[in-house]
Amino acid sequence: MTVSRRGFLVAGGAGLAALGTSGLGRAATWETVINGSFANYSTLESVWNYRYPWGSDHNGTARMYASASDHNHVFLEGSTLVIRATRINWNEGNSSADPYLPIRYHSGAVHARQHVLVNDQFPNWEVRGEFQAPSARGTWPAFWLTGVNSWPPESDILEYKGDARNWFNTYKNASGGWSNTIRPVSSPGSWHTYRAWITKVSATDVDIHYYLDGTWVGQHRGANFVGKPMWIIINLQMEGSSGTSGPTTDTYYRARNLYVGRTRA
Repeated sequence: MTVSRRGFLVAGGAGLAALGTSGLGRAATWETVINGSFANYSTLESVWNYRYPWGSDHNGTARMYASASDHNHVFLEGSTLVIRATRINWNEGNSSADPYLPIRYHSGAVHARQHVLVNDQFPNWEVRGEFQAPSARGTWPAFWLTGVNSWPPESDILEYKGDARNWFNTYKNASGGWSNTIRPVSSPGSWHTYRAWITKVSATDVDIHYYLDGTWVGQHRGANFVGKPMWIIINLQMEGSSGTSGPTTDTYYRARNLYVGRTRA
């Protein structure tokens, strides 16, 4: 993957006023790690892998089906990534992941080949994208980071659980649990920008600043994030925490203009 570099004065970055206490007022080398990436299938597959990093199942009732030869549930419309969830009418057993719910949908997921790894070399990361997210009961779209080698850590940048509120979540915090910032969103099915700014604040911890449409909405302290690589995942799960019963017609989740950048110390 090509990584581009440019000089960047962190303290002068747009929208970073909330970072004033993190000691970042110095020149740094800024690298663009992912930019766009949905121009065509060749570009998509050079940057992203299909399904979850661990396979097809997770914590809802949708099983992920997608590959380079199967674009029924993960496909492109121009430079937009589209994930489609479809209700099935046959018995496909239960999910192999806790809480082992019955499979009632086929859907899709992608995860980036590039990991987010906060450490001394790369102390600051930005992860953002534009999304049209479903929010009807039983729909559970997400744009999130989760540990490659262990869980936690986790950071949820976009997560709708069956209504028009986005959950910005971090696990774990200093108390060993979840931090949540929940914001109502006008028309989640329209294009909105979701962003996380992650900065190293100690040998073990990070601060995560969450933004919605360019507006800062909250700051969470992530305990023991440093030195732990994280996957970047876009997926459309169904039911589970978003309620039942879910839609009987197809559900669509769209993404564009994905960007990941980092500073090099």
